[in-house]
Parts: sequence; C-alpha cells; structure tokens
Amino acid sequence: MKGRTLTRHIKEGTKNIGRNGWMSFASISAVTIMLFVVGVFLLLIMNVNQFMENVENDVEVRVYIDLTADEQEQEALEEELEQTEHVESVSFLGKDEGLDQLIESLGDEGKAFESLRDENPLNDTYILQATDPQLTEEVAEEVEALPNIDRVDYGEQVVEQLFEATNVLRIIGIALVLGLMFTAMFLISNTIKLTIVARRKEIQIMKLVGATNGFIRWPFFIEGLLLGVLGALPPVAAVVFGYQYITEEFGSRLQINFAELMPVYPLTMQVSLILLGIGALVGVWGSIASVRKFLKV
Repeated sequence: MKGRTLTRHIKEGTKNIGRNGWMSFASISAVTIMLFVVGVFLLLIMNVNQFMENVENDVEVRVYIDLTADEQEQEALEEELEQTEHVESVSFLGKDEGLDQLIESLGDEGKAFESLRDENPLNDTYILQATDPQLTEEVAEEVEALPNIDRVDYGEQVVEQLFEATNVLRIIGIALVLGLMFTAMFLISNTIKLTIVARRKEIQIMKLVGATNGFIRWPFFIEGLLLGVLGALPPVAAVVFGYQYITEEFGSRLQINFAELMPVYPLTMQVSLILLGIGALVGVWGSIASVRKFLKV
C-alpha cells in the first residue's frame, strides 16, 4: 500500500469518529466501562496471586538433628541436605537460638522456659527451602531417610490444605478473568458493530461505484482501532493513578508479614498494556466483522 493511500485511510477513519458522534461516543463508553472493570479485577487477581505466592514461599522443612550426633556428623548431614534434589537453601538454627525464638513467641508465658537455658532440651535444626513450594512434601520425604535425623517436620496437613486452597483460588481467578475479558470483548465488539451497521448504505454505495474491499475496509479498520484505544485510555489512567493513590495512602496499613500490595511499577504498566491490547483488538474485530457483512452487494 502506498503511503498516500494509507494516509488517506487514517484521515478518513479519524473523521468517521467525528461524523458519527453519538455512535462513536457509545462505542467508546462501552469500551471504557468494561475495560475499567477488567482493569480493577486484574489488579485484584494479581495481588491475590502474589499474596498466595508469599504464603507458599513461607513454607519450610525443619530437620531436627539427632541429639547424639557429633559435629562431624552434623557437617556431613548438612552437605547431604545441600545436595538433595529440589533443595534451594539450607540454614542452621542452633538450639539456643531456637529456645530464644520459642520464649519470644510465647510472650509473657515464655518466661517460664527461661529455666531451660542451662540444660536446653531442644534439637539443633536445619531449615530447608524447596526450589518450588509445591515440592515441599517430596523434599521432606527424601531427607527423612538420611542418617542422624531425629525427625522432619513441615506441617503436613496444613501445607497440603494450603496448596489445595491456593491452587483452587488460582483456577477460580483465571476462570473469572477469562470470563470477564470474553464478556467485555463480546459487549464492546457488538457496540462497535452497531456503529458500522448504521452506515451499511455508505458501504454499499462505495461498493457499487467500484471501490475494492480493501479500500472500504481500511478506514473502518482504523476507526475501530481508534475507538478501542480511545476507550481504553480512561481505564488505563484510572488503573495507574488509582492504584498509585491506594498504595501511597493505604499500602503501609495493609502490609502484614507476607501480605502486602504489589509495587505500582511494573504492575500498572503490565495491566495498562493488557487493557490497550484488548481495546485495540475488540475495536478492530468489531469493525472488520461488521463490514464483512456488507461487502457483498
């Protein structure tokens, strides 16, 4: 296509938006409303997913060393643990430090355990992190067979329930996002189709005077693209500035251990690109699908 022809199509597509003011406004409004809902939902789902990942990453395997194991046996055990498949990190927790943590976690009631400092009954412990939280059980079962281990603990029942719950929530979240995006695309494209249908006589006349299908399609292609992008701009602005305001005003109040809002960037940029992509896609799709019906005279 020649540059002059492309420029003509762009100008014509842009002018069509102004010529069909109310229909264009209706299309842009439909895009704006639906993509705003999609944007808010995407921010929510992505934050919930991040929260679930933080919870899963907090899962650890505690390997309690046998009280009879000497220093050399402990070092040999540490090497074996580090070489175990799917183990990302191994850290040592001495029994004295473990007792300090126990006393601190119990608050005032923990003072009753101060008398145990002279003859500490706790085990020295290795704390393992799996390369993938979902592999925690597999790692625990593998290291349990190693020598000089008193017991292995990873909160079996709680961890299994946790992973089942997070997996279900992820599936529900993905299903809801896809369903919402499909609904948005369907409603938006139908609204844009109405703007094209209202001008079917214009298309038929152009066809009768000898215009090619490509020559007719391009202005509508440009128009649909612009309608989709223009409709996506307000939701993008709302997502960027709204989420930034929420993180600045309420972010510190919402931060509790592993529960915290994701950083503004690159999250809002990712969501913005998704919204712009959806807007452009449904705009073009709605226009082309509608024009196709009237190209046969």
